[in-house]
Amino acid sequence: MILTDPTQPDEPVVWSNAAFTELTGYGAHEVRGRNCRFLQSPHTDPAAVAGLRAALAAGEDHVELLLNARKDGSEFWNQLVVTHLRDDDGRVTHRLGVQVDVTARAAGEAARDVELSLARRTGERLALLAAVTDELTRHLEYEDAVDALPEVVVPRMATWGFVAVTNERGRFEHVHVVTTDPAAADAAAALEHESPEWLLHSPRVQAALRSGPEHVADALPVDVDSLPARTTSRQLALLRTLRLGSALVVPLRARAGVIGVLCLVHERPDWFDREAVVTAAHLSSRAGIVLENVRLYLAERDAALTLQHSLLPVLGDVAGLDVAASYLPSGRRAQVGGDWFDAFALPDGAVSLAVGDVVGHDLRAAASMGQLRSLLRAAVWRGDEPGTALAGLDELVRGLELADLATCVQVRWERTDDGARLTWATAGHPPGLVRLPDGQVVELTGGSTTPVGLAGPGRGSQASATFPRGATLVLYSDGLVERRDRTLRDGIGRLREALAATPAGASAEQVRDALVAGLVGRHQEDDVCLLVVRDA
Repeated sequence: MILTDPTQPDEPVVWSNAAFTELTGYGAHEVRGRNCRFLQSPHTDPAAVAGLRAALAAGEDHVELLLNARKDGSEFWNQLVVTHLRDDDGRVTHRLGVQVDVTARAAGEAARDVELSLARRTGERLALLAAVTDELTRHLEYEDAVDALPEVVVPRMATWGFVAVTNERGRFEHVHVVTTDPAAADAAAALEHESPEWLLHSPRVQAALRSGPEHVADALPVDVDSLPARTTSRQLALLRTLRLGSALVVPLRARAGVIGVLCLVHERPDWFDREAVVTAAHLSSRAGIVLENVRLYLAERDAALTLQHSLLPVLGDVAGLDVAASYLPSGRRAQVGGDWFDAFALPDGAVSLAVGDVVGHDLRAAASMGQLRSLLRAAVWRGDEPGTALAGLDELVRGLELADLATCVQVRWERTDDGARLTWATAGHPPGLVRLPDGQVVELTGGSTTPVGLAGPGRGSQASATFPRGATLVLYSDGLVERRDRTLRDGIGRLREALAATPAGASAEQVRDALVAGLVGRHQEDDVCLLVVRDA
């Protein structure tokens, strides 16, 4: 403890006890007459001292934690409690300072603060990586996924930044610039559409593109002096508008190598610390892998779609019938399926019509679809009735393991003097619908068996009916009518209503378009195959 006299100039120490000498090394004769600021060290926090002085000037008792120094120069954390002593009239006559060495406790609290800070920074980094992964995988259009990366990262780490990705030949194919300053938004949009000189001649961008797995990015001030020599005048003006300070360039590393760069720029030259460098390094590999996965997914999906479309027929004149068809692949979150349609004239003048769906959403399903369609075509071409053709297809699928399962509806359309006679067979497939000229909709019931590839009763069965001239036949896959929020039967009911609402004289193409518009949602869950046939 010490006792000071604030009534004297500079408030000197007038008394100290033996414990003070033991704590600080200063004897009573060495401190008497001196202001106690001699305990301050070069590392004492000025803000803490200012807070103490303000409280004393206001006549308030105060507690403060100060880093002080002993006589030998060693530092200790001093928890100082100052109490005002007053006379009978309330005037302050002395101040009593009680000092406690809390170095051990302060060190423990400091260590705890460091651990908490480290845990917080680690948590923030993991949250950012998770946000990047979630956002990139949400966009399964490649350029949308690329754009999402700086949109997520830049607001959290920089003033502005960009992502630039390359194609298989190493040329920049897409650039997206993001800024946190609304006033610079036009400059960012303009820069991303500039020619790539500012990227091609950037030493740090090129070093990142050529880097190996051991590469560690450095946060360095932007070399402003060299910019005029490696940019156009317009690019230089745009870069200055965005503001240049320090930059951190990291490669986007995928399995096969670097596919682009992510650059973060802050207007302050010393902004990026070691934590930012570590976070950027994690982003480098995480984002690169996710973007590569998106690119590979789209390549596989495009290949499957190309295969599937190559196996679907091009409808022309089909024995004078008015025919229209649509194949609509599902949303980007699903893979391609095995839906197909077919329509062609037979040697005897009849017309073969079919819609099928191979179970699965991959290249195998698309390939199996091509096989099944060809086998079914061959069967009906040689004269097999619909029921017989589907029974033979089932034997081949189970015997040769051509597919896991498939559903199908096969229809034979024969013209009559008054209209058309239809003969049909279905294997686990939704029933066909016929719209009569008066608007009534009839369901093609009967002739049903289990899906192709699944042994069951009734193989070879079929049904027939005659319909008047002007009738319209609709065959479809379950993707048109089935949803998570409604049953297949409810969906067929909606299809019946939509078909009944089409005008009596509507062409096959008009009916097709009306049904697609009425039943296919913006985010369809499955492939949709639709075949509309009308007696012209």
